Amino acid sequence: MDTRQWMSVTLFLAAALMVFVSFLSYRKRHLPVAKTMILIMLAAACYALGYAFEVLSRDLNEVKLSLQIQYLGIPFVTTLWFFQVIQFTGTAARYRKLLAIVLFVIPTAVFFLHLTNDWHHLIYERYILNQDASVPLYTTDKGPWYKVHTIYNYSVLLCGMLLFIPMYWRALPIVRKQIVVLLLGAAAPMFLNLFFWAGIKVDLTPFGFAVSGVVYTWGILRFNLLRLTPLAMAKVFETIRDGVILFDYEDQIVSYNSAAQEVLPELGLMKRSPVNMEKVLSASPELLERIRTASDGDERFPFQRFHANRIKYYNCSLSHIYESGEILIGKILMFSDITELKESETRLLENARQLSELNAFKDKLFTVVAHDIRDPIALLVSLTELLGDELTAADFEHAELVRELKGQVQSTFHLVENLLDWYRSQKGKVVFRPLGWNLQQVVRQALMLSGTKAAMKQIRMTEGIDEKLTVRADKEMLDLILRNLLSNAIKFTGIGGSIEIGAVLEGDLIVVSIRDNGAGIDDQTSELLRLEEPFLKAMVNGNDSGDTRFGLALTREFVRIHGGTLWFESVPGIGTTFSFTLPGSAGMRNAFDNGGMEEEAYESYFGGR
Repeated sequence: MDTRQWMSVTLFLAAALMVFVSFLSYRKRHLPVAKTMILIMLAAACYALGYAFEVLSRDLNEVKLSLQIQYLGIPFVTTLWFFQVIQFTGTAARYRKLLAIVLFVIPTAVFFLHLTNDWHHLIYERYILNQDASVPLYTTDKGPWYKVHTIYNYSVLLCGMLLFIPMYWRALPIVRKQIVVLLLGAAAPMFLNLFFWAGIKVDLTPFGFAVSGVVYTWGILRFNLLRLTPLAMAKVFETIRDGVILFDYEDQIVSYNSAAQEVLPELGLMKRSPVNMEKVLSASPELLERIRTASDGDERFPFQRFHANRIKYYNCSLSHIYESGEILIGKILMFSDITELKESETRLLENARQLSELNAFKDKLFTVVAHDIRDPIALLVSLTELLGDELTAADFEHAELVRELKGQVQSTFHLVENLLDWYRSQKGKVVFRPLGWNLQQVVRQALMLSGTKAAMKQIRMTEGIDEKLTVRADKEMLDLILRNLLSNAIKFTGIGGSIEIGAVLEGDLIVVSIRDNGAGIDDQTSELLRLEEPFLKAMVNGNDSGDTRFGLALTREFVRIHGGTLWFESVPGIGTTFSFTLPGSAGMRNAFDNGGMEEEAYESYFGGR
């Protein structure tokens, strides 16, 4: 095989290799960089393929035809590579389309000038038969536009390398390898092209593209050349909200993002990278010591800086970076800003302290209520009862006023009692001991205790409860629930009215209802009663303005402790029904102790509806 044949075979193989690289790039064609790589390799393949045909040419016409094939790629391949560098580095992103038009003006002009070279000879002035050797068959005298094209190609190559230099120093290790691959791919053809300008008549540049094809194939398969561009990695790096600093294996600062510079403004003083961290971070000796003495595993530690008249708090994470899982190539330090969390924690602690003081004050206040207020009112209740009985027996003319005074004092006493019961339930001092109780007997006891007050208004109270119904409840809480609801019904039922108590079994719950035929509840008060507030105030009948209704809140709370719910239905002028649920069954409880139900001497008061 002679020289022409082995050169042509090598060039055909080079063209095939570059087509293969184009195929690999086509699989990633959704990336702009991959699209540019396809065009670079196709242009280089045209160059190599046309040169293979030129080597095999037998006359000038075949040489010219081969050159036309070569010039499908020669004017564009270097500019395409430079445009790829622009895409990788993110240069002039806003003006990318306009820049592409400007860059390809000269290559496009060279293409058309070569296509019409026989008319003006601006690319090749003449073709000279090579008398010394068979390769190349013809040599050429270069025209002015050939020289323009050459200067332009070397200029864009130089610009591309200059763009890569700053990115290389700031890039991650994997990105640096991608940059080296792209530089080698451009350097091989350029280096071999220098031999042609040094006087060797054979153009070795297409063979350099064969080297580029091998290098690019290696980069695509080994370093994910077209999977994630350095620009994309840089964007990810810069848009991370946490501060990030990269160190090499010698603890030199290689790169950092803008968030890290907000944490450590001294990073902005770096003129170049890498830089020894002790020169930059000298104002943070504790941080330096942490980085210097870091163990092999990941470390987390707190860090704080005084910035803009405010202490900033950070959680730091220091991790090691390994190549192939074994070779240490650097460290990564991340700063997570927790200033807001710290300040919120401080505020919460202060609020907790104030709340604790308020609770202590509240406890003292209820202690005063329990001892210094309740006992005098209880004494007043006894005195007004005695005074009322004596004046009534003596037919005193102001006996009605005394009875009204007696009612007000009793109402106040019941209010204080409910308030104290509610306080004990909130403090957890009310003991919940549920047992089985015969509901009918419990209700009858409550009716007996409320009978005197109902008789004064000639109210008829009836119960219609099956004697077999058994509820599981705390006896003291159940008595309070019934007393409050009955007292409420009596208060707002007119003279000669009626109150009915019933109960039905629904599954494993017993629904107890207390129905009266009083005035009912107006819309405004009904809405207030449905609120989940422990203290309710409403204007009712003008006489109960501002009364605090602890009774309802306490009743609702005790029903909930039993796992039940409390609700009511009311029709103005017709009456009101309060209902609540308790766990129970229809079986009799033989162990029901009638004697254990203590009769209590007072009636509970809800407050007005």
